[in-house]
Amino acid sequence: MAYRRALALITALVVLVGVLWAVLTPAFRAPDEPQHVNSVLRLAYGGGWPAAGEALVGPAMTEAREQAALATDVPGRHLDRDGVPAFVSVPPTKDAERATVSRENALADPLPPGTDTRQLAPELVDQMTQHPPLYYAMAAGVLHATGLAESRWDVQLLALRLFDVALLLPLPLLTAATVRRLAGSRPAALVAASFTLFVPQVGHIMGSVTNDALVTLTGAVTAYLCVRVLTGDLRLRTAAGLGVVVGVGLLTKVMAAFALPVVVAAYLVASGPRGRRVLGALIAGAAAFAIGGWWWLRNLLVLGTVQPVGIPDRFLDDAQPQGLWYFLRTVVTSLTRSFFGNFGWLEIRVPDAVLWTAAVVVAILCVLAVVRGPANRAVAVLLLQPVALWCGVLVNAWPDYAAHGWISAVQGRYLFAGLLALGAGTALGLLALLGPRLRRATPWVIAAACAAAASGLAYGFWGFYQGPGQSVADAAARWAGWSPLSGGQLVLVGSVTLVVGAAAVVAAARFARAMPISRIARNASTAEPTTAAAAATPTTAAGSGSSS
Repeated sequence: MAYRRALALITALVVLVGVLWAVLTPAFRAPDEPQHVNSVLRLAYGGGWPAAGEALVGPAMTEAREQAALATDVPGRHLDRDGVPAFVSVPPTKDAERATVSRENALADPLPPGTDTRQLAPELVDQMTQHPPLYYAMAAGVLHATGLAESRWDVQLLALRLFDVALLLPLPLLTAATVRRLAGSRPAALVAASFTLFVPQVGHIMGSVTNDALVTLTGAVTAYLCVRVLTGDLRLRTAAGLGVVVGVGLLTKVMAAFALPVVVAAYLVASGPRGRRVLGALIAGAAAFAIGGWWWLRNLLVLGTVQPVGIPDRFLDDAQPQGLWYFLRTVVTSLTRSFFGNFGWLEIRVPDAVLWTAAVVVAILCVLAVVRGPANRAVAVLLLQPVALWCGVLVNAWPDYAAHGWISAVQGRYLFAGLLALGAGTALGLLALLGPRLRRATPWVIAAACAAAASGLAYGFWGFYQGPGQSVADAAARWAGWSPLSGGQLVLVGSVTLVVGAAAVVAAARFARAMPISRIARNASTAEPTTAAAAATPTTAAGSGSSS
């Protein structure tokens, strides 16, 4: 009971932090958010899914961008731009003056024949039709189900952001279940569940409107099901479920394809009859292709490329590439920074000392989990997912750099499909390092996670709303002025989050006191046999996650 209470509170805290980011981030101040919302509105109003490069932003979104003062610089921007007004100098648009989205203004006029989108301003082009439409169809369904298809743009935006936060809810539960299945350690499972709290960018991105939210969820479910396979669950229905989840991811974004090596490796490494493993892999692959893989094969056959370009690159001038080392150094830095904390349109940067410390700690603990941790072979397979995503970003960025000297499409959110693997690897590495002492350390880890999440939110609040020489009260008033919620409602959301965070720490402390040290030691010493037993009895392993 103590474990379940602590896990429930940590999960609630992860979701509430996402909610806080959803109401904290100014309208459309997240990567490509106007285009994501525009594509949702297009499907909500029957505008279809134009070919990549032919979708335009509708009048409602153009007006919303203007009313949100998106063409300004927030105070925390790492480099102010000449001639661009400050966000804090623009008075918030009053609620009554904010435009309502309707059938009359939601859809853009068709693109005139022969028009090259490179001739248009970038903000007029919606590049999202380079992706499959599943996420946008689901989000459009949310607007219709909630009766918000025709409402103020800021209300729609908040509803869609909260939909993405809801997709975050299973992540801590799946991460905890993964660790328990691999190691049988409840303390490590609670640590794993809290992992995203140490990564403020997760709350920021998952609290915005983005198809990465669905990719993150499918990536986590895929990783969990691969762990079931690795620990002996070779049932055909598990293989079919794995294929369905990967297929849903593939019908969302190409990043889901990087889970395929993990699926193959899981069936290769798993114990059990070879024929059963081969059949499972084939069923998973067939289901994935039937649901989402066909989209990318169609692109290759019809368009001659796996993913078409939604909006042509607009390099001002070609630059001379400065060599492989410069490319690697720049890409690794950009990926690391935007994974842990580049808020807004990546312009609010957390200090370098913070991001590099976090990256080194995660890397060391994941390596420790592979070298010394329980079920280290399974962990190694699991970590293939973020490694494959990381390598994929590098490979994708190289052609533009080699041709133009510019580095593009490098964002840490592209790695979020591997969050479960990183959370599990970090927790199991800490278990390998501390052993039975992790029980006593668990409340401190959860408290540190709360502090990290609070620091990220505070940094975002400063970067978005607090101008030079202004007080916190001035910034809070500006936040309330721009938000669709009232000041009292914002205080309520913040207060509930604070209370749940404190309750999570207290619950973790009670859990640590309630669990005898002898039991922790027994769990740590028998983690491998537990996993081996699961592998030997795949049928009973389906429900064996609660044995310790």
